[in-house]
Amino acid sequence: MSLFWVVIRQLAEIEEQMATSKKVITREDWEKRLNGVKIRKEDMNKLVMNFLVIEGYVEAAEKFWMESGTEPDIDLATITDRMAVKKAVQCGNVEDAIEKVNDLNPEILDTNPQLFFHLQQQRLIELIRNGKVEEALEFAQEELAPRGEENQSFLEELERTVSLLAFEDVSNCPVGELLDISQRLKTASEVNAAILTSQSHEKDPKLPSLLKMLIWAQNQLDEKAAYPRINDLSNATLEDPGV
Repeated sequence: MSLFWVVIRQLAEIEEQMATSKKVITREDWEKRLNGVKIRKEDMNKLVMNFLVIEGYVEAAEKFWMESGTEPDIDLATITDRMAVKKAVQCGNVEDAIEKVNDLNPEILDTNPQLFFHLQQQRLIELIRNGKVEEALEFAQEELAPRGEENQSFLEELERTVSLLAFEDVSNCPVGELLDISQRLKTASEVNAAILTSQSHEKDPKLPSLLKMLIWAQNQLDEKAAYPRINDLSNATLEDPGV
């Protein structure tokens, strides 16, 4: 049974037992409940490997494979190429990233107009960042404007990006976040997901989804009981309920 369904089952059982009133669960009782949940080590190892592979930690994945015997479900050599694309976008070398994507599989951009637009948009952002105003305007007019005419959402994004040129101080610009590193990371993640999809692999790691599910489950349980909950996900320490 997957960790997802184990947690859901435990939550359902606790909710059923406490439907009448909100009760306090002691640490001893809570730890007994947790210890009663049996999760196979192989499932945990697969969860870790899934995260390492999708996030592109090649060396860590290789080491974990050797230490745990958990074989990845993807050729680790393909991760290196995928990470080279991701790194290029993160560094602002969008033209290089597009070239690398096409070397991997030209159909990725041919069949994903939104991704291609976002890469071109990122190229425009980098031109603006580097103060190449005339080149940025020319690029926007020749490469992005035609796509905006075909797609209203593309046009709106283009207008937001070009508006950066109207501000000498981008700190006062309402769309100044486009120049943040977070924008590069967002585009890089989109490219990473597209490459994984083209290789018939999951585009998102399972671990973050499980953590979100844990937060959701705790929030649901908060309404019915006071119990030792995990507030700091980084160390997973149980904190006694405030009663």
